[in-house]
Parts: sequence; structure tokens; C-alpha cells
Amino acid sequence: MVKVKHYISSHFVKSFLMIFLPFFFIISLVYLVKIATLTSKIQITFFELLALYSYSITDIIFYTLPLSFVAALANVLIKLSQDNELIVLYALGLKAKRVLRPLLLLGLLFSLLLGSISFFAMPLSKQLYKSFKEKKKSEAKLNLSPGKLGQKFGNYYIYIKDKNKNTLNDIVIYNRTDKNNEQFFAAKTAKLNHKTNITSLLLNDGYGYTYAKNKLQQAKYQSLEVYDEIKEKPFKFENIISYWQRAFIEKKMMHRALFFIFISLIPLLSVYLVASFSIINPRYQANHSFLIILFTTLFLYFIGSTLEKIGTPLFLVISIILVTLLGQWLFHRRVSKYF
Repeated sequence: MVKVKHYISSHFVKSFLMIFLPFFFIISLVYLVKIATLTSKIQITFFELLALYSYSITDIIFYTLPLSFVAALANVLIKLSQDNELIVLYALGLKAKRVLRPLLLLGLLFSLLLGSISFFAMPLSKQLYKSFKEKKKSEAKLNLSPGKLGQKFGNYYIYIKDKNKNTLNDIVIYNRTDKNNEQFFAAKTAKLNHKTNITSLLLNDGYGYTYAKNKLQQAKYQSLEVYDEIKEKPFKFENIISYWQRAFIEKKMMHRALFFIFISLIPLLSVYLVASFSIINPRYQANHSFLIILFTTLFLYFIGSTLEKIGTPLFLVISIILVTLLGQWLFHRRVSKYF
């Protein structure tokens, strides 16, 4: 029996890797494109891009692993059936339920892995990702580039002709507060100041115009300080316990937790469902592995997405029990009754 477990497990691992790795690389490309779009807002180096990608790996694994497991499970059982290897195992006295034991163990291990990723690794990686973005946005305010249009300082649009270390030369500022009020300022030099989350721009030797409906005002100044009115909220890093404690008071967080629990259980819940249609007699039954994978994943992810939108703990428990009973009933009716 030990050799049989090893034989079935080794076949599953080979099939799983052949499915999981292409999925992983395809979705990784999608995430890399998403990260690359950030360069239109913030400047990041190649190594910083890799760091951001590393924070996304947990998400990629979490969303590709359940689908890969279901696909690998269906392919392995269909292949063993078509090669008559399951028939040989039945002839040796092994029942269909005993054949599934190593796959149930693998499903349990995969579910534990997904649970660890979703409840421990993903909150940390998401917070690291947000912290990095906030830090780069804050740095972007202090890194105004000369000759570049469309740069913003708070609500102000800024154009700089030249820059010498911390001194900005020939600077122009434009602000439109509403439909009928506009402001225009120019200065020969300016300096950026940043103190305890308050950023300001000190303009020297310049002039300004303020336009309101039917009114134009002109001013000349030696120095003028412009403040960034958009207040920065310092990023607060939460530990795992305090992060998930919010699920008791925030509905959105609770729904997210229920979604994570159910999706993490997909490898374990799907074993009997998939086996009910994948263990076949090749002489009388056709290979419908694609349909098995499609409908199983759609069914399970539909329950998961429902939990994410309107789920409750009671609904989660009922869903797990019903899916388990449905899998057991289908397996008994279609497989174990005959094998």
C-alpha cells in the first residue's frame, strides 16, 4: 500500500507542476504589467520593481494553486483510468476510497498551505506593498524634475526650468481652485522644505496673478511659502492578530476572511467531487476532464465569491458541509458503488 501511495502521489506531483508553473508565469506577467503602470506616477528602479513583484508572489500562489490542484487531480485520475492502472489496483483488492487516501492527504496539505498563505503571508505582503507605494509617493513630491510638464505639488501644477541640488530655478505654479478662480505664480528660485509630514515650497523673488470672475489681482513678493494641503497619513503597520481582529467589526474584512477560508479548503473539498467524474471505465465512459475542471472550479469559486460579498460564518459552515456531503454522495453513486 505504501508503494501505491507513493506511485499515485508522484503522478500527481508531476501533473501539478506541469499545470501550476505555466499558470504561475502567465499571472506573474499580468502582475508585472500592473506594477509597471506605477512608473507613470512614481519612479522606481529595476530592483524596486522586483521587490514589488516579490510582495505579489503570495497573491499569485493563492489564486493559481487551487485551480492547479483541481486540474492536476482530474488529469491524474483520468490518465490512470484510461491506462487501466486503476482497474489493476481494484483487481489487487484496493477499493476506490483507499486509492483516494493519498490524494486526500495531499488535499489537506495544500489546504493548510493556502490557509497559511492567506492568513499570515498575504496580510504582511499587502502591507509591505502599500508601505512601499506611500513612501515612493512621498519621495516623488520632493523629486521635481526640470523641464517636465504635469508635475504636481499638492493641488498645484509646477514647471521648473532648471534645478541645482536643493534649489529650483525659474519656477512656474498654476492652480485652479474652482471653475471661476485661478492662480498663477512665478519665481526666480525656490526651495522644498519637508518637516514631520508637512511639505512646503518657499518661493523667492517673484510675482503672482489671482483671477476670479470679473476680477484680476497682481502681486509682487520677495518670499512666498506654498504648503501642500494634501495631508499625508503615515502608514501604520499592523501585526497579524490586530489585522484580522478588524474582521469582528468590519463586514468587508469578515467577508474577506470567509473567502480566504473557503478558497483554502478547495483542494480538500474538491477531491471527492473531481474523483466522482474522473474515475471512469475507459471502455464505456469518455474523457471529459476539461468539463470536470471547468464546472468544479466554477461551482467552488461561485460559493467563494458569494461568501466574499454577502457571506456569514453560518453560511460558510453550511457551504462546507453541503459541498462535503455532495462530494461523498456523488462518489458513492458513481464510483465506490462499482469499484
